Amino acid sequence: MNDQGDDIRAMAAVADGLGCHAGAEMQAAARAAGNAEVLDRYATDYPQGPHDKPQSMCPAFGSLRVGLRMRRVATVLSGSACCVYGLTFVSHFYGARRSVGYVPFKSETLVTGKLFEDIRDAVHELADPDRYDAVVVTNLCVPTASGVPLKLLPSEINGVRIVGIDVPGFGVPTHAEAKDVLAGAMLRYAREEILAGPVAAPAQSRSDRPTVALLGEMFPADPMMIGALLAPMGLAAGPVVPCRDWRELYAALDCGVAAAIHPFYTAAVREFQAAGRGIVGSAPVGHDGTMDWLKNISEAYGIASEKVAAAQNAFGPAIKGALSANPIKGRITLSGYEGSELLVARLLIESGAEVPYVGTACARTDWSAADRDWLEAKGSVVKFRASLEDDLAAMEAFGPDLAIGTTPVVQKAKSQGIPGLYFTNLISARPLMGPAGAGSLAQVVNAAIAGREKMAGMKAFFEGVGEGDTAGIWEGAPNLRPDFRAIHQKKLDKAAKAAKAEEMI
Repeated sequence: MNDQGDDIRAMAAVADGLGCHAGAEMQAAARAAGNAEVLDRYATDYPQGPHDKPQSMCPAFGSLRVGLRMRRVATVLSGSACCVYGLTFVSHFYGARRSVGYVPFKSETLVTGKLFEDIRDAVHELADPDRYDAVVVTNLCVPTASGVPLKLLPSEINGVRIVGIDVPGFGVPTHAEAKDVLAGAMLRYAREEILAGPVAAPAQSRSDRPTVALLGEMFPADPMMIGALLAPMGLAAGPVVPCRDWRELYAALDCGVAAAIHPFYTAAVREFQAAGRGIVGSAPVGHDGTMDWLKNISEAYGIASEKVAAAQNAFGPAIKGALSANPIKGRITLSGYEGSELLVARLLIESGAEVPYVGTACARTDWSAADRDWLEAKGSVVKFRASLEDDLAAMEAFGPDLAIGTTPVVQKAKSQGIPGLYFTNLISARPLMGPAGAGSLAQVVNAAIAGREKMAGMKAFFEGVGEGDTAGIWEGAPNLRPDFRAIHQKKLDKAAKAAKAEEMI
């Protein structure tokens, strides 16, 4: 126990010193502490190559967001205080309207197992069936690396379900995929409840038609549009996973087919497949995407060809009309970490835009294959697990009229006089499906492209301000000392040569 305690203390010290950059050390500690199975599963579900760690926010934000958006679900975090503070801050920034539980720790409580006892006590205190259907407990990096065994928590207390998950930054690459960690865990729990016996009916009445469950957070109008697309085939749109209510999980599993609108939900897909449900990739975006998606859904359900043709004929002309009425002209590079980047790129191309590069921080999966093939046939370079450096290099190489991407990509674009739009807030927060989505991007994209002349004027006006030696706030000219710089550079060169010599030995 003393050796293990020393290891845990050392690991905690590394974590405190390096924070999110202590991934290799913490992963080794997690495996030594008995969490190898969890990490192996994450490595399979969310493969990291070729880029080992896309630069996005803490992945635990994704699972935290899923839990906070569910009714009658309490959320408890176990991790370093700084991590919990940051996650709580960003969750409230994005509109969370409830408290986030926190179980603090120190090295002694990690070593003695007291942290697990504290978590167990907190769960028992929260498990009030009058207030909650479930309590979600999430281990962040240090508790996962220490082997805090959430699997030993009771599965239910007083009728309240207890769901424990590990979401370490060194095991789950992006916050988008962390949504899948919790969604998959909840679906597994719900599926086991269904196998055990009758379960509560969803709050909304069940459809009298077979349903298609939808995987992936999307604009609220999109599920309704998908329902309209399915209606001519005698089908209905089922719940969206991640769900907003526990009983919706039962309704989602009651579908005949699950549509992987966002293709990275591998844990959720596994649960649907375990329940005997078919999986269909891609989404009804643009004309080609909608026609192919309806065909694939019909094949998965065994729908008669005349009903499929009726659905395609009902919406195909309307989509073409919306695309032609809202053209987009210009070269656009697109990247993001939400998982819907390929869908947006398809819609932009069908609207008339040239999209030479599409980058996504998420991994390549079977369910993104159709979108990847379509984009590559249109001349786009598709990069999975794209890094910030990949996205910036593409922007430099293609010289776009507009760069759509993450905050640092947009910042870099604007510094070069290139219009930029933040993917998460300005692009993914719009309808994308069917006729409604066909014209939804044109206004904001065309307005941004039209502002390039204004951007160039601003760049010329502020040229050289706040760059290099003049960065920051100055009341006079900076006191430059090139002699100090030269001496310091010599030291750096000498250290580099020494390191190179050691490598050769």
